[in-house]
Amino acid sequence: MAECANRLPCACTYPGCPRHGKCCDCLAYHLKMQELPACCFPPAVEKTYDRSFGKFVETYGGKRVR
Repeated sequence: MAECANRLPCACTYPGCPRHGKCCDCLAYHLKMQELPACCFPPAVEKTYDRSFGKFVETYGGKRVR
């Protein structure tokens, strides 16, 4: 695997998250749980902690994601 950069500020608002700012760990964890990480959602949606693929589709639907 290529070197992974950590990112601060991190979009995650979950208190006490051990993966906060550790992008590779976060992505691996959420994909294993069949979810997407916080940085894939707008802030209002991220705060619901619903990181499901369904919520992603519901949020963005036919919109182009940048």
